[in-house]
Amino acid sequence: MKIIGNLDPLELRPDKGALWENFLVSERIKQMAYRQRLARCYFWRSRQQQEVDFVEDEGGKITGFEFKWNAGGQGRLKLPRTFTQAYDAQSRFVDRSNFREFVM
Repeated sequence: MKIIGNLDPLELRPDKGALWENFLVSERIKQMAYRQRLARCYFWRSRQQQEVDFVEDEGGKITGFEFKWNAGGQGRLKLPRTFTQAYDAQSRFVDRSNFREFVM
């Protein structure tokens, strides 16, 4: 599988999910710097390989974000139970239909 130098349309790329996550995280960090928000940013993964794509801790208010390239199905998405049991956190799901409010 060729990744470096792959100029295929995004829909055809096998790494589109990783590219999407990278785009969202980098744009969110830029937005936070511009607005002078002092949230701490993390990634979270359990020993069982459960993960939360992006975590913000702003003054003790924790929000876990799950990023999905494919729209829809948000009602079925949940953060890992291990995460929600360990942290009193809100959850948000970001896909192509609502990403602008996340990065702007």
